[in-house]
Amino acid sequence: MSESKAIILGCAGKRLTDEERGFFRGEKPWGFILFARNIGEAGEIRDLVVELRATVGRDDAPVFIDQEGGRVQRIRAPLAPAYPTAAALGNLHRRDAKAGVRAAWLMSRLHAFDLMRFGINADCLPVLDVPVEGAHDVIGDRAYSSDPAVVARMGRAAADGLMAGGVLPVMKHIPGHGRAFSDSHLALPVVDAGLEELRARDFAPFQALSDLPMAMTAHVVYTALDPDNPATTSPKVISEIIRGEIGFDGLLMSDDVSMKALSGDFRQKTRAILAAGCDVVLHCNGAMDEMRAVAGEATVLAGAALERAGRALSLLGRDDGAEEQALREEFAALFEAVA
Repeated sequence: MSESKAIILGCAGKRLTDEERGFFRGEKPWGFILFARNIGEAGEIRDLVVELRATVGRDDAPVFIDQEGGRVQRIRAPLAPAYPTAAALGNLHRRDAKAGVRAAWLMSRLHAFDLMRFGINADCLPVLDVPVEGAHDVIGDRAYSSDPAVVARMGRAAADGLMAGGVLPVMKHIPGHGRAFSDSHLALPVVDAGLEELRARDFAPFQALSDLPMAMTAHVVYTALDPDNPATTSPKVISEIIRGEIGFDGLLMSDDVSMKALSGDFRQKTRAILAAGCDVVLHCNGAMDEMRAVAGEATVLAGAALERAGRALSLLGRDDGAEEQALREEFAALFEAVA
């Protein structure tokens, strides 16, 4: 893998500007992320993905997207079907556990078909957050269940489905966003639950899936762990909980550095994220002045972080040879059977 900076960046529109092209060539981000603003016709998406990779000279550069289903689905009809929410899959699991797990695998395998058509090879899924009563609906129906064991089971199936189609899964939001009573896009959530309670519910699904190649942090303060810093910028949470207790040794990326939960300017936030132990900083909105500040502080991917990145990329390109139409029909039939 050629030298890359420890950043994942977005772009402003459906094609790169000359300024973006030159900036990416110079800074060489490790990966890119697409949002709804970047989604045009099928050919435009494919061209954009090819062009992004060309700027860094790496055919295996990961291109991420949030393609969960429900309200968080960046590629929509007619380019991809409207998929149900994680909660709908969880409801199916409650009625028929075997069917629910199979549906979670199938939906992710179908996401892989949809994404690989455009060259997109990483999906920010599964969501392993375990919601509690009264929590902010920023997670809400994006969660499979309020039972950690069900979340882990469904999340494993979803991750396996993506990898069967050659797409990297990213579990989120480690070590757990389900208790947050505010939206970290807009404010900093503070969770006051005790350590034993966090262990029993919030950490459990991440621990069960700690062998996955990538995870995204939560911009959440856990007062029992570190009352002063959200997980994303907390050396203690990353070292003792994420790496230690949960046992995750894959590539750890921050949630979006432009979210309001984090304090400081973009240079300060980037320094804090990397100093805390995140491997890669994520910046999503494509704002050039912000990206320049993030890139100015980002280090070259090296050491353990580089090794983790290489391990993740080694999983790309798998293909189980599944027949797409047959899987689509099976997925539809599972929901019709319990309707």
